[in-house]
Amino acid sequence: MSPAKNGDGPRESDYSRQTVRGKGMRTGYTTGSCAAAATKAAVTALLTGTPVANVTIHLPIGRDADFTLNRCEWTDRTPGEEKVLCSVIKDGGDDPDVTHGAEICATIFFETNYKGGPAAEERVTIKGGVGIGTVTLPGTGIPVGEPSVTRVPRRMIIESALEAAEAHGLEAGKGIIVELSVPNGEEIALKTTNARLGVLGGIAILGSTGVVQPYSTAAWRASVTLAIDVAATNQLSHLVLSTGIQSEAFAKNHLDLP
Repeated sequence: MSPAKNGDGPRESDYSRQTVRGKGMRTGYTTGSCAAAATKAAVTALLTGTPVANVTIHLPIGRDADFTLNRCEWTDRTPGEEKVLCSVIKDGGDDPDVTHGAEICATIFFETNYKGGPAAEERVTIKGGVGIGTVTLPGTGIPVGEPSVTRVPRRMIIESALEAAEAHGLEAGKGIIVELSVPNGEEIALKTTNARLGVLGGIAILGSTGVVQPYSTAAWRASVTLAIDVAATNQLSHLVLSTGIQSEAFAKNHLDLP
């Protein structure tokens, strides 16, 4: 299995360059950060009736980040059924990530007869639309059948939605439905190892810090660990760790592996 590439305080732009391998390299934002930004903008637009051009979100590392919206538009203006779609173009900085340049979209509508639990976070439901992968195997930490949105991005999306709802007066008794989508997500996913992990139909929404560090070995190690977790959970008895395409092909040819 070869791994895929996959609060208050200074803003992200204050530390958007760092030294990597002796060179100044630009950091970027994760798909999770982009999804949270698009969600906050869409909730804000739907409650204020005005398109949003820029939005600020809180990152898990205790900093704020500013995003410029690519799109912010109504997809349904039926009274009581209004929907707003907002999107952010993912900027991965100088990291060669396949999701760099992808359009991360969030479509928001309100659930009028909300019957969920009393906890604030239960008012937000996250769904997967076009280009968002669906989990089909246990071991990823996400229930089978759910959209592939990992724990930290899920929390960021929920918190961003609730922050906008509180700021702009979402009435009690209404739930927030967040449908994430990536127009070319299924095509992008073909360049990843998502399918091997049982994530089918699109990309995963990822990111533990909200920031993409160029050429991060931590991200690489995390992808290997996840692959091993999925294999172990699904009772695979043999694993081959390869460093690239050639060593993977060698293993397949000489070890009689699929």
